[in-house]
Parts: sequence; C-alpha cells; structure tokens
Amino acid sequence: MSAAMPSPATRTPPATGMPAPPPLEGELDALLRRLRLPHIRRAAPEVLATARAQRWEPAEVLRTLLAAEATGRERSSRATRRASAGFPTGKTFAAWDEQASSIPPPTQAALRTLEWVHRRENLVVCGPSGTGKTFFLEALGQLVVEAGKKVAWFSLESLGTLVRRHRADDSVTKAVGRILRADLVVIDDIGLLPVGPDAAEGLYRLVDAAYERRSVAVSSNLHPAGFDELMPKTLATATVDRLLHHAHLCVTRGDSVRLSQATSGKGVVPLT
Repeated sequence: MSAAMPSPATRTPPATGMPAPPPLEGELDALLRRLRLPHIRRAAPEVLATARAQRWEPAEVLRTLLAAEATGRERSSRATRRASAGFPTGKTFAAWDEQASSIPPPTQAALRTLEWVHRRENLVVCGPSGTGKTFFLEALGQLVVEAGKKVAWFSLESLGTLVRRHRADDSVTKAVGRILRADLVVIDDIGLLPVGPDAAEGLYRLVDAAYERRSVAVSSNLHPAGFDELMPKTLATATVDRLLHHAHLCVTRGDSVRLSQATSGKGVVPLT
C-alpha cells in the first residue's frame, strides 16, 4: 500500500532548492476554476507530483484533493463568519484568566460548551466596569464561530443608528430579521451611556424578534432589573421579560482589572 499523504493543513513546504511541482495543464486549471474548486487547484500540483513519485492509488489522490478542498472551505467560511461578526478586539479564551474572573469556574465551563446557544437561550453578564464582561462574551462568540455558527455583535449606539437608518423607509423589521440570521446576537455595554429612543426601540425589537428563536447575549453595568433607569418603564419591562425568561444570569464583582493593571504598572510595556 502506498504511503499516506499528510493533510494539506500539516504538510510542510518543499525544502529550499527543491524544484517546484509542474503547474496544472491549462484545461484542467480552467475546469477547476469553472467548478469553483480553488483549494484543489492550489493543492493539486504538489499532490499530483507526490502521487506520481510514490505511486499512489487513484482513490488516495482523490481523497487527498477532496480533503484539501473541504479543509480550505471550512477555513474560509470560518474567516468570513469571524469578519462579519464585528468582534471589537478579537480576544479569545487563549488569553482569558479563568481564576481572575468572578464568574464561578463551573459556570464558565458550562457556558463554554455552547449548549445554551444550541437551545436558543440567552446570557446576561452584568457588573461593574472592568470585570471582564466584554472579554468573556467576545471569547464565547469566538467559540460560536469556531463551532460553525454565526454571530452578530452590536452596541446600543449601533442599534439606535440602525433603527434611524431604516425608519425612513419603514424597513426596521426587515433589518432586524437580517440580524437574526446569526445564531447569537451580542449587545455590549448597556448602561455606560444614556439610551436614546432609537436605541431603546432597537433593543426591544431585537430581543422581541429573537425570543425563543435565537440566543441573545448582553453585557451591562446594570442588572436588567434596573433597565427602567435607562429607557421608558413600559419598554424596559417588556424587554427584560423576554430577555430573562430563558436566560443564564452572571453577576461579576470586584475591582476593574484594567485599573488594577494600570496602578501596578502592568498596563504598558516599560520604555527602553
């Protein structure tokens, strides 16, 4: 049996000085372009050269090329989902300090399974500024993208802008419907700034439309019970009622991590 070909993701490039594999003949290259198989087209010269040298079976060549296409498409799709999510910084759990968070580690572990997203449940993380709320939600959002699902990230201000932009032609409902193509919608930093009428309407419309259909995750300096301090009481009551009905509530505590790092000299790299 012929030697197994390393996967496209792990295959090492030819050593320096080794001749490059011959390019695909024009007709084959054109056919792969026509069929929209870019990853096979890129991998094929090296795979075919190796197959000839090692006398691979035809099925092995086909399997390797199809694996290259599948891996490439998955990688491209993940990059597209990540770009369209609109994450604020790109932070992931690779940089997350579980012990520094006031969210209990068992709760963190349970949320990281994403079972709540599969069940279309909500997540509310509330507490003082600087206690890791946005970081935690963004890292969870990155996991959702890795799991093959879509995320949409908003601030209240951006929701208000969306409502104003679409009110002119009465297309707010359609705009909210497009947002809900995402499996998880995140609204970040509620309570930092005054909530205008457009933002309050956008929050209600989004939570109402997502109710039992999509997961909504919210970070806030205020407990949802205090949302009536930010927006009209009737609208706040209706929003919180739908938001919390199927929600996991995490309350963060403690001092600002950013402030503690700044006062301890860890906020910047020392100048040389």
